[in-house]
Amino acid sequence: MEFKQTQLDNGLTIIGEVSNHARSLALGFFVRTGARDETADISGVSHFLEHMLFKGTDKRSALEVNLEFDEMGAKYNAFTTEENTVYFAAVLPEYQQRVLALWADLMRPALRDDDFTIEKGVILEEIAMYKDLPHFDIIDHARKLHFGDHCCGHTVLGSNESITALTAGQMRDYFNRRYAPDNIVLACTGRLDWPSLIAQAKELCGSWPSMQSKRPLSTVTGTGATDVRHDAKLQRQHLCLVCPAPSEQDLLRYPANILSYVLGDDSGSRLYWELIDTALADSADMDYDSMDGAGVYYTYVSCDPEQTSRVLETIRRVYADIVKDGVTEQELDAAKNKIASRATLHGELPMGRLVPLGFGWVYRREYRPLADEITAICAVTTADLRRLLDNYPLAPLAIQTLGPCSTLPA
Repeated sequence: MEFKQTQLDNGLTIIGEVSNHARSLALGFFVRTGARDETADISGVSHFLEHMLFKGTDKRSALEVNLEFDEMGAKYNAFTTEENTVYFAAVLPEYQQRVLALWADLMRPALRDDDFTIEKGVILEEIAMYKDLPHFDIIDHARKLHFGDHCCGHTVLGSNESITALTAGQMRDYFNRRYAPDNIVLACTGRLDWPSLIAQAKELCGSWPSMQSKRPLSTVTGTGATDVRHDAKLQRQHLCLVCPAPSEQDLLRYPANILSYVLGDDSGSRLYWELIDTALADSADMDYDSMDGAGVYYTYVSCDPEQTSRVLETIRRVYADIVKDGVTEQELDAAKNKIASRATLHGELPMGRLVPLGFGWVYRREYRPLADEITAICAVTTADLRRLLDNYPLAPLAIQTLGPCSTLPA
């Protein structure tokens, strides 16, 4: 592996992890923009733009875009989060120039009024679809409950009201402000021709106009609030508990990741043995989400409505026990092995390395090879977990529920 990095005169950063042993390559444009960068009147515009990029450019129609990806045999897609919009593709090495030319063109889309009108209907249907999925719906509401008025609580999809009211002019203005080259990283992994990639990027992207795109960061504290959403049509009670965790820039992110496995991995974790193995719940897991200057733990549980009180009592006890007594050496070793194994298996392909590579630079302007990441995980001690729990004691705890229960126990 060899790391490469350069920056164009307009601010576009290009990074590469070159591997001559790889049989494919992956590249992606990482745009540092998402729901937290929006205001209420344009909520959902980042995700809207993700859709619009595939509607074509002044050179290519939407059909031509899809045909060209297909002709290359590319594995391609995009996703939008609270903080980033990422466009990526994996191809055989002989298609490096062609796939970069296609993505570079798409990064300057036509944003036509007719396409905007059609896509608005598509996104409204997507919002409706996710409202029918309790797992996704409750996490969206739980995030907002935890962050309150802070921008990290913004929803990625937006609302029916914000999407309906959104105009094409507002979308184009947001694009011009946020899709500036200084706010974009082009990340590449695998069997790359680096000199050719840089020369082509300068030709295709060097003329993009410079503009300073900033993201103000502010202190985030959880609300610790509780909200009960009654839905008699549901057969299960869904719960999501949210509390503060280390940010993406904090070295405590390594023990935080381990803690999420100890508490909420889908097999062999404390919540698994306390809730799933005992038949108190049919689903229980904890996820750690590290963000720009902030972080959260999400605990999601689905159970029989009549078991809601016992489930909440059990979760609180499990949390209190680990805050008081810490993590055992056996739990620590098991979590390390799970993380190292999954990271290694995922990172064997260029496509599996692309997102960690890109986000490492987006968040920290840092390159860390997979081996270094695994070394950092394996170096975590029970003392590090103790320091994590002292600084982030799984509180304040925001509790969001959705289901037949109209009240919760005190």
